Amino acid sequence: MPPKNPITALCQQASFLISAAKASQCPPDSGREIAFAGRSNAGKSSALNTLTHASLARTSKTPGRTQLLNFFRLDEQRRLVDLPGYGYAKVPIPLKQHWQRHLEAYLGQRTSLVGIVLLMDIRHPLTEFDQMMLDWCQAHRLPLHILLTKADKLAFGAAKNALLAARRDLQQQWGDLASIQLFSAPRRQGVEEAQLKMAGWLDLPDDERNTAAGLS
Repeated sequence: MPPKNPITALCQQASFLISAAKASQCPPDSGREIAFAGRSNAGKSSALNTLTHASLARTSKTPGRTQLLNFFRLDEQRRLVDLPGYGYAKVPIPLKQHWQRHLEAYLGQRTSLVGIVLLMDIRHPLTEFDQMMLDWCQAHRLPLHILLTKADKLAFGAAKNALLAARRDLQQQWGDLASIQLFSAPRRQGVEEAQLKMAGWLDLPDDERNTAAGLS
């Protein structure tokens, strides 16, 4: 059996660290962390579980169950963060306002945040929430990578066309702010591409990134 590439091995070490209801409850602001964001029905939990080969994030038939900032430890200096989903959950307005306030505090103040993975349902990309996240990342010069999830719901040609259309819209409105790819959790499509992007953000040594990319 061939050895695991370093980023895959690192992701497989992921374990639950802490949940935070507000920014002040987050772990110490050191090291590097990647946050996962998206509408509540975009398949965020499934993507996190697929990328880490674990059942880290709770999946549910009722979107919107993630109501906290959930931190997962990769090693002493690297973490993943599952952010609350927005736009679909049927929750009281005061609770949505609470999420919004503390999410903005986390995004605006967290110096260890090195990138955001934004998940969009390939059938409904660039929603109002997605555009808000893109605008925020552009204003704060924060790298962003988009997973067009549920790519298995479309035929191969239709998925490719959706990717090209989304990439064109991104370029027209946000320039080179975001990279984008197809992703399917059930088919494990796009896992290596997404992990390689994460490896760069997590500052893995160059030789380890090359190994992950199959270049060594």
